[in-house]
Amino acid sequence: MYIKKIGYYYVSNYQPQMALFLIKSFTRLNTLLLLSVVALSPCLAQNTGDSKLPQAVVPFVIKAHYNTGFPVKEELSGYLGQRYYDNLEKRLLQIDEKEMLAGFLNRPGKQDWVGEHVGKYLETAANTWEVTKDKRLKTQMDRIAATLISTQLPDGYLGTYVPAHYWTSWDVWVHKYDIYGLLAYYRITGKPEALATCKKIGDLLCRTFGDGPGQRDIIFAGEHVGMAATSVLDPMAELYRWTGDKKYLDFCHYILSAYDHPKGPRIIKTLLEEKQVNKVANGKAYEMLSNLVGVVKMYRLTGEKELLQCAQIAFDDIVAKRLYISGSASDHEYFKADFDLAAGNDANMGEGCVTTTWIQLNTQLFTVTGNMKYFNEIERAVYNHLLAAENPQSGCVSYYTPLMGAKPYSCEITCCLSSVPRGIAFIPWFNYTKIDNIPSVMFYESASITDTIHQKGKPVQLQLNIESSFPEKGQCVIRVNSSPAGKAFPFQLRVPYWSTDFRATIGQQAYTGAPGELLKITRKWTAGDQINVTFKMPVTIIHGGKSYPNSIAFQRGPQILSYDENINKSPLTGIKPPAGLSNLPADKNVQFPAAWIGSGAYTIVNSAGRKEIILVPYADAGQSGGRVDTWLPNQ
Repeated sequence: MYIKKIGYYYVSNYQPQMALFLIKSFTRLNTLLLLSVVALSPCLAQNTGDSKLPQAVVPFVIKAHYNTGFPVKEELSGYLGQRYYDNLEKRLLQIDEKEMLAGFLNRPGKQDWVGEHVGKYLETAANTWEVTKDKRLKTQMDRIAATLISTQLPDGYLGTYVPAHYWTSWDVWVHKYDIYGLLAYYRITGKPEALATCKKIGDLLCRTFGDGPGQRDIIFAGEHVGMAATSVLDPMAELYRWTGDKKYLDFCHYILSAYDHPKGPRIIKTLLEEKQVNKVANGKAYEMLSNLVGVVKMYRLTGEKELLQCAQIAFDDIVAKRLYISGSASDHEYFKADFDLAAGNDANMGEGCVTTTWIQLNTQLFTVTGNMKYFNEIERAVYNHLLAAENPQSGCVSYYTPLMGAKPYSCEITCCLSSVPRGIAFIPWFNYTKIDNIPSVMFYESASITDTIHQKGKPVQLQLNIESSFPEKGQCVIRVNSSPAGKAFPFQLRVPYWSTDFRATIGQQAYTGAPGELLKITRKWTAGDQINVTFKMPVTIIHGGKSYPNSIAFQRGPQILSYDENINKSPLTGIKPPAGLSNLPADKNVQFPAAWIGSGAYTIVNSAGRKEIILVPYADAGQSGGRVDTWLPNQ
């Protein structure tokens, strides 16, 4: 009781160092920890260091075609904008801080993997705050970061285990997400304590694991043939970039060599030899993709071509044989046999963590190659499986998100409840970006964008205002203003692979583009120049293949469409689309369930003109609890 009162005294009188000392000294006093630390955190976060944000000190040796940074300012609206801000309001700002931090404040945590959530949250919150500048999020993020930092032990340990169980199960994995989250927080705040915490973790990992005397083999420090532990490769490569300390790069090389240790996963060699992801280790999708993200990062740092090659082989195999039409993968969290794509609730398909990590891998591959096939898969995943995994009404997440059956949304903290919001926070990277330093519109979502480009070494301030009805309609207006005005520079429009008749008009000048390519427009831009963009969004009928041989699905633009039992008044029966079907009429009179978010609805009409069923985007379907059917019986 006396300690508790003293702790509150130091917190209330803004003496954080003494309060922090008390907190660390009495880590078993739950009340003091969970109340005093949260009260203390704003004090620890007062010195923001925001005047000049840090930059990574080690450049990549491989040229980046795609700029993965956010523009100076981007305000999303429209379809993706609503889902993006729903993610902020209904998920990030509603996070259970006490539950997320409990395993650090009172070790051990109640689950082996409980420590990953705070790192995922911090990265998600940092990326979201960088775009929105939401003050509530910043206050929450500062508090959580300060609390996490305060729990690091003197030797650098920042996990949720007791000493007898250090470096077992998911311990390295937890440290991986600590580094992810705190580096993201450091990037947007410049707070030195965040980077210092990451360095202490990195130093501890370098001391603990290696081939030297007394060091541990990292393969035996994590689940799934060591892939959980070795996936720390990516954040350690980032730690090297942000510090320039070569021992972190050496540690990354150690991980690459450890793949081939006895009982190691042999990730690179297996992909180069077998060319199938389901042959790698035990086929666990999330952990394998996490490693491959780091492998591509190491290619960018070293130029070792086989690192890129193995990731490209993995991509080709997944897309050809193991990817659902909604842009995700995994059955019970594993890569299965060729074309085995069961899509019901009992298949536990499309783990949310896999969806987000698949987007990350494609982002890295697109960055280093500029090949549009990787961006096409980002689009497929974002507009379908990623958004489908988070209920826009509640912010709850489905761990597995089926194409057939009810989406099992839950707000219980799981790995996917932390990963799916992380993926949604990436969305502003994709709507607008710079490719080979050329400003490029990629998704055609409504947005207001401010950015800086450089022409002949001189900065040009660019302002874009995009007014769009996409993805319901293939049209938008882009208003371009630059300062100084009258400068000539190139501007790019992505021509989606699924589109036809793509046309961009500026005044009397018309430009046409080929599907799957970038349309470059170079001109002297004057104030108020307006680009009118139009394209057709034909419907594609997809056949069910091995898993659904007598069924079909519909894709319109980037979106997969689904039957939702709460929208249709009649039960689902067999359908027979008319020959030559190229479009589905929009249904403006559909009666959505109460609180429904989204307006896209389309009807299948037979040759006699009788309405058959109403389809909605798979990303919207199931939000009111109804059964979803994406593979439709084909008469």
